[in-house]
Amino acid sequence: MTGFKVRQSLLLFLTAVIWGVAFVAQSAGMEHLGPFTYNGSRSVLGGLVLLPCIAFLDRIQGQSRGDGSVREAVTLRGVDETAKQAGNGRQLLIGGLCCGLILFAASNFQQFGIQYTTVGKAGFITAMYILIVPLLGLFVHKKAGLQVWIGVLFGITGLYLLCMKDSLRLEKGDALVLVCAFIFSLHILVIDHFSQKVDGVKMSCIQFWVCGILSLICSLYFEVPNLQDILASWLPICYGGIMSCGVAYTLQIVGQKGMNPTVASLILSLESVVAVVAGFLLLGQAMSRRELFGCLMMVMAITFAQLPEKKRS
Repeated sequence: MTGFKVRQSLLLFLTAVIWGVAFVAQSAGMEHLGPFTYNGSRSVLGGLVLLPCIAFLDRIQGQSRGDGSVREAVTLRGVDETAKQAGNGRQLLIGGLCCGLILFAASNFQQFGIQYTTVGKAGFITAMYILIVPLLGLFVHKKAGLQVWIGVLFGITGLYLLCMKDSLRLEKGDALVLVCAFIFSLHILVIDHFSQKVDGVKMSCIQFWVCGILSLICSLYFEVPNLQDILASWLPICYGGIMSCGVAYTLQIVGQKGMNPTVASLILSLESVVAVVAGFLLLGQAMSRRELFGCLMMVMAITFAQLPEKKRS
């Protein structure tokens, strides 16, 4: 594996760690807030956090033009010099709007689904994007090698052992979360398309504002948000906004640049493993042998999927 792929894989793994811990914050936030209010609040906060980051990185890039180190600044932002010079603002806007609309749909389907199903089922069904992504990728000519498909098989088995505690029956909540998994698969593929062309940090900022504004508008129609409940949930909102949105989704966009979307989805699916570990450390929920074996299967899936393919002569 090249140094570039190692770096991108580490960024995606860090994303999965942040998202895994976010399950605890997400559960706590729902104690006082409705799904639209919580998602809207944390998404707007995530967009606000990225504004000074963008200004800081723009300043670094401006200084780099003066000292001849443009390449380093561009590498930091996750966008090549050709795209930067072209000023691809239209692609940036389109990418941000598309990602924001998809994120709005996926995150709210997930939030509503969790209300009607168990956390184990929700975790398993959501992470089904590790299977959906390569299937959808076939329609956009994103082929995956044999070891990637074997990794997918290991991953699905590991997720089943890790998350499922009872019979798998598609009930109301399960159906909502399954829709969420399909939409998150589209989100990964859309990011794979636009991350090659635009500034990842700016696109991430745009998607949060789109997702946040739409969620807050829906909260005014379908929920009864009030300042007291929002203040009571300040800690899960801050984690969800700053870490899960502002940091993790940006790392996802930057980390997916140049990565096979199927491999990226496998790495991101490690959030389920991290969620179990976070539950043990923060909530005192012990892991059974079945869950530990599921974690081992997930690690094998990620490792196997990233082995270099043998080229035929």
